[in-house]
Amino acid sequence: MSGRASHPALLAGAALAIAAAIGLQVARDRWYQREQRATEDVLYVRSGPALARMALEFDAVAADVYWIRAIQHYGGARLSTDRVRRYDLLYPLLDLTTSLDPYFTIAYRFGAIFLSEQYPGGPGRPDQAITLLEKGIAAQPTRWQYFHDIAFVQYWHLHDPAKAAEWFERAASQPDAPNWIRPLAATMLTEHDRGSARVVWQQILQSDQQWLRRTAQRSLLQLDAMDQIDELTAIAHRTPLPTGERLTWENLARHRALPGVPLDPSRTPYMLAPDTGQVTVSERSPLYPMPDLRRLAR
Repeated sequence: MSGRASHPALLAGAALAIAAAIGLQVARDRWYQREQRATEDVLYVRSGPALARMALEFDAVAADVYWIRAIQHYGGARLSTDRVRRYDLLYPLLDLTTSLDPYFTIAYRFGAIFLSEQYPGGPGRPDQAITLLEKGIAAQPTRWQYFHDIAFVQYWHLHDPAKAAEWFERAASQPDAPNWIRPLAATMLTEHDRGSARVVWQQILQSDQQWLRRTAQRSLLQLDAMDQIDELTAIAHRTPLPTGERLTWENLARHRALPGVPLDPSRTPYMLAPDTGQVTVSERSPLYPMPDLRRLAR
């Protein structure tokens, strides 16, 4: 049989092997308790080049499998009810995925979002997000999206507007970069406050990438929540309550300091600490976790 004729058989065999592996993993997940699985969740191959050699011509298929595993690992940790959420394997899985397929754009860009997401919503590793995106730049040196995403991480997660301006400028210099990017570099060099942050996110709303627009929309809502938190905290601090009466939304409403329990921009009730009067976003809110309030003054 010729090599060309046997190729469909190889593909069918690979598909059956992957299906069997998935079936075994599902059965294993049902058999073992999740806590046991967490301690046994080990990457048997950690070297991307070694795995690429093992995968032969099925490296793209293997990259898809590792990408799916990365998503499952991230989603499982994010939705976990454990006191401590573990994202240990996220970067190794993403590194293997992009070693198998160096042009896997979604893995670079979404992987960077997963990595940089503040704990407990993610591992809180913007440094690893940048490393992953720089790996993408090494594979595709003129892809402006990777430069843009590093600028985003530098600005929003590492709080370094000067570095962000540098990366936005590099993004704007790439072929086919949209014209809305270059103004962001100038914005980064202005005072780092909520006003300039709004300008940045309003610019990003013009992106042709849906996930970027969603990120911008959520970030703008978080900025609105910051303003509301300032106002509500001030109300809680300046409203006198009778001796022995706890500081709660209900008691503040009864004394007409507020019309009722205040809701954040996602329509989730704010939390009020009765001892300190500090207002925070609920962990049940889609806006949680919030950015560092101290670094973004009004």
